[in-house]
Amino acid sequence: MCTVCGCNQPDGTSAHIHAHLSDAPHSHNHEHAHEHDPHQAHTHDYGHGAAGLSVSGFSQTRLIEIEQSILSGNDRDAALNRQRFAEQDLLALNLVSSPGAGKTTLLVETVKSLRDKLAVAVIEGDQATSNDAARIEACSIPVVQINTGRGCHLDAHMVGHAFDDLPAQRGGVVFIENVGNLVCPAAFDLGEAFKVVVLSVTEGDDKPLKYPDMFAAADLMIITKIDLLPYVDFNVDEAIAGAQRINPALRDLRVSAKTDEGMSDWLTWITENCVCHA
Repeated sequence: MCTVCGCNQPDGTSAHIHAHLSDAPHSHNHEHAHEHDPHQAHTHDYGHGAAGLSVSGFSQTRLIEIEQSILSGNDRDAALNRQRFAEQDLLALNLVSSPGAGKTTLLVETVKSLRDKLAVAVIEGDQATSNDAARIEACSIPVVQINTGRGCHLDAHMVGHAFDDLPAQRGGVVFIENVGNLVCPAAFDLGEAFKVVVLSVTEGDDKPLKYPDMFAAADLMIITKIDLLPYVDFNVDEAIAGAQRINPALRDLRVSAKTDEGMSDWLTWITENCVCHA
């Protein structure tokens, strides 16, 4: 995982911006009623120098201490999020993948199918732009965009503030689309019920073995863009076998959001888990 990823300002305050598309983006100053604790500032370290010191000058011991502090603070915020989701009978799903895996296309088709059956809301995470949030809003779904700037993942603190800006609802599902990254989001609990990793057939079928932490942390793997299988060199069985070597409990689904193949299995999985978490 990334111990120090530049997600915060040097003074330790969170650097993210989020907004409804109809509003001007605004930076949060953390004066919300719920008790999220901002975590420490951190910057990237890319190597190690002599005597066990990193390039940034921190010892390995100090880096571990910083990492533990960041993650413990995040876990406290995640627990608060989880409590709030439970109080409103919401199923929270954290969608993670590398960039371009098809998370947003899958999400657009998903919310269009669910909006007349369940209460649905979306929290969108990207380093910049509100392009993906605009696609969700066009489906008449409540959505809040989080722009992380240099940050390479969402954390529970950001999600808690974004959740404040969604309309109150009881029952249904809130989708959290994470920043495209198969590394850092693996370590950050957002308070979700399930982490769903999305792997497209346009990527390598060895991705689970190359990025084991993400697949170890996930509850469900969705293999997307299966309509392209005749045109790409991707072995579905190898990808699933690699993922299950890392995480034997990992479930898998095969989906094409373009042709609708496999979508019914994904929608059934969601609705069944909404009932379980109500």
